[in-house]
Amino acid sequence: MAAASWNDSPSSRNVDYAAAESKIKAGDYTAAIVSLLKVVKAEPKNADAYNYLGYSHRKLGQFDDALAYYQKALSIDPDHLGANEYLGELYLQTSQLEKAEKQLDILDDLCFFGCPEYRELKKKIAEHKSAGG
Repeated sequence: MAAASWNDSPSSRNVDYAAAESKIKAGDYTAAIVSLLKVVKAEPKNADAYNYLGYSHRKLGQFDDALAYYQKALSIDPDHLGANEYLGELYLQTSQLEKAEKQLDILDDLCFFGCPEYRELKKKIAEHKSAGG
């Protein structure tokens, strides 16, 4: 068995985390949640897993749970790009445009030269506005 390299994060070695990522890509959010709950039990400071829990719950329309998981991810890592973007998307889905724009401002500060998360949320906000939201 090869030794873990210095840059392996605990989640990159976690079988449940890898399974959850595959389930998310397949659109099986309920199964992803089961795997992710195992991850956060083993790794309670895993902001990536909490972010994916938020994402999976949001995709299932469980907005209160999604909000709680995004907030947990951001309490662990306030600069988490994915959680900041997805929280903004949640705010759009729940008709809270001003809060979504605040998340965009946070991403603007975090992404000095821009980043995919900033561009994606900016696009979704523009689409929301053009749709009359």
